[in-house]
Amino acid sequence: MTQASRLQGIFSPVLTPFNADYSPDPQRFVRHCRWLLDQDVGLAIFGTNSEANSLTLGEKRKLLDALLEAGLPAARMMPGTGACALPDAIELTQRAVQAGCGGVLMLPPFYYKGVSDEGLYRGFAAVIDAVADERLRIYLYHIPPVSGVPITLTLIERLLKAYPKTIAGIKDSSGDWKNTSAMLERFQPQGFDVFAGSENFLLANMRGGGAGCITATGNVNPSAIVQLYRTWRQGDAEEQQKKLDAQRAAFAQFPMIPAMKAAIALKTGRADWAHVRPPLVDLDAEQQKALGASLDKVGFVMPNAGALA
Repeated sequence: MTQASRLQGIFSPVLTPFNADYSPDPQRFVRHCRWLLDQDVGLAIFGTNSEANSLTLGEKRKLLDALLEAGLPAARMMPGTGACALPDAIELTQRAVQAGCGGVLMLPPFYYKGVSDEGLYRGFAAVIDAVADERLRIYLYHIPPVSGVPITLTLIERLLKAYPKTIAGIKDSSGDWKNTSAMLERFQPQGFDVFAGSENFLLANMRGGGAGCITATGNVNPSAIVQLYRTWRQGDAEEQQKKLDAQRAAFAQFPMIPAMKAAIALKTGRADWAHVRPPLVDLDAEQQKALGASLDKVGFVMPNAGALA
């Protein structure tokens, strides 16, 4: 891959807006994605914070098509295409490649626990071989606290050896900096791009040669996160990181997805932004009030939030 074709920077697992009947709202989804792009945040649609595993394959395809029909640049998209069912992963990955997406973010099949690296290798290889398109760029998604299925260094090494042009990088959401650092040291010299899974590790990741971060709160705090990515070599980088940490901590007092949606509802005046799909539950009135107070305390703002209404 050339440097120009590689995905770099800040990406957000884009929140999926739902209507009162729990159906996705493509119009608000498009507006949210456009707002993120305007602040130089790429679109990791169908990620964990997108409630992706509460969406059907058909719903994901319709939402991706809505973005494409609205003229949003596919090259800035990194759809999550991993699935427990191999044919689902293949179908959505094929659609993303055909649409010209810059890459795909791929969970391992995660329902069965304690599976071997051999089984995971066969799963990833089956997708790559079935798609059979030289444009495919896979960013592995390592999130063992949620998936319960880790992507080991040994597995990465084997995949890179077998598919050096296709395995482009990883999102490390382990929350373990030692693991991220090991990936950077071992694979970054081979052109393997390591994205931190949270802005908490953004400065450290950039100093280690990382590609950026793919972070939940990119949905609501994009400009400040992008600013640190752009200026991480400057003298105030540590202070920027501390402020980002404080702002993320304000959200982390509550379940993250409902908290981010509640913040958008608060800043836009659209109460329907607070909707999540079961089994998640939206914040109650007391929690929303506490969240608002915490966000005010850390100086949280959402520039041009009206564009999301």
